[in-house]
Amino acid sequence: MKADILSREELQSILDTQWAGKEIVCLDVVDSTNTKAKELAEKGYPSGTLVVAQQQTAGKGRRGRGWESPAGSGIFMTLLLKPAIDPDHASMLTLVAALSVAKALAEITQADVKIKWPNDIVVNGKKICGILTEMSAQLNHINHIVIGIGINVHNEDFSEELRPVASSLLLECKKRFCRAEIIAKTLGYFETYYAEFLKTENLQILAADYNALLVNMHKNVRVLDPKEPFEGTAAGITENGELIVDTLESRKLVSSGEVSVRGIYGYAE
Repeated sequence: MKADILSREELQSILDTQWAGKEIVCLDVVDSTNTKAKELAEKGYPSGTLVVAQQQTAGKGRRGRGWESPAGSGIFMTLLLKPAIDPDHASMLTLVAALSVAKALAEITQADVKIKWPNDIVVNGKKICGILTEMSAQLNHINHIVIGIGINVHNEDFSEELRPVASSLLLECKKRFCRAEIIAKTLGYFETYYAEFLKTENLQILAADYNALLVNMHKNVRVLDPKEPFEGTAAGITENGELIVDTLESRKLVSSGEVSVRGIYGYAE
């Protein structure tokens, strides 16, 4: 395995993409790679710009949660996009990113990598990666989208709160991996899947690949809807990225938003 170096030069030397990561901003410490990418977008940096940090001091998770980002332990990166698509379709890019990460990690680690809808990557039922997509838009025009990806690579321990649900590639696979290789492979898959997404501005072409990796596929899930929680069987995603859940009464479509989905027996299962 190559030395685990995360530098602009190392990334550029192994990237095999047309536009994703052609502009790379590599930082030792940053509050949040998403925040930095938004600043660069306002300064006119091009679509495809990649922000990578060795450490985040204020990493962001979904619904305002933090993301543990100790130095040198993981991948903390954000991809900047400026797509000419309907703003209403932008949230689906989170699932495109999840599919890209899952495919890259499966190829590199040879582990049984799965997706917990909509955008958590799990190995052995434990969360390895989180993805946060943020958008700046007007009524019918996107200024920019930033897709933040945090992958636990070399973490050897987690806080007591996270230990039941989170893990790392090191802990689950019992070996170390080259972070630059993971980033390069992820961007390669993303470039391919993003092109497919743009053809239809939905997940019609990608749904089968996504469903094949869905950890809850054909399993019982609990949908923690604040208005009305319910249980049912997950049956994959629609072309718009909604989770299909079959209950005893009917088929329901779940949009991500503020809804959380859990396996009946725990975080993923």
